[in-house]
Amino acid sequence: MKQRAQLVVLSGPSAVGKTTIARRLLESPDFGRAVTATTRAPRPGEKDGVDYRFLDERAFRDALARDEFLEHAQVHGRLYGTPKDAVDSVLARGLCCLLVIDVQGAATLRKRGIDALYVFVAPPSAAELERRLRDRGTDAPADIERRLATARAELARQGEFDTVTINDDLDRAVGEIARLVQARRQ
Repeated sequence: MKQRAQLVVLSGPSAVGKTTIARRLLESPDFGRAVTATTRAPRPGEKDGVDYRFLDERAFRDALARDEFLEHAQVHGRLYGTPKDAVDSVLARGLCCLLVIDVQGAATLRKRGIDALYVFVAPPSAAELERRLRDRGTDAPADIERRLATARAELARQGEFDTVTINDDLDRAVGEIARLVQARRQ
C-alpha cells in the first residue's frame, strides 16, 4: 500500500528542541523539510537555504506581496514565513513534509484549513526550558526574557494541537512523533 504524503507541523517555544527533533526525523527517508524564511540574522553555523532562507525585510515583504507564503508571522521582532514552493516540492516527492514553525504560524495554518498533523513540543518544565535557552548562548539576556514570556503564552495554547510531545528524552520524543506520523499516513 502506498503511503500518502502529508504535512507535519512541529511547534512549541524557543529552545524546546523542535529543530533537534526535526533533524532526527529527517534521518528517515520518509521525511523532507520545507526550509522556512526569516529576517533574523543567521546564528553561528547556520546556512542560507539549509537552516532558513535568510531574507532582508524588503525581500520578505516583496514575497508576501506576491502571496508566496503559506503562513507568516512576526516573532521576537523578526518576520518568519513558510514558502509555498518549499512545501509543495517536498510533498510532490511523496514525503512527509516537516514544518518547524512557531505557535502563531501553526494557528494560521489551522485557520486556513491546512490538513496536517499538528504536534506541540513541550519542555519537561519551565525551569528546564529556561536552562536550555540560557545554555544555548545565542541570545542577549533581554531576548531570553522576551522568549520566556512568549513561551508562557505558547504553553497555554498547547491544547490547540493534535498531540503534545514532551521533549524530556530525545529518543522517546522522536519515536513518539514518528509513530504518530506513520499511523496517520496509512
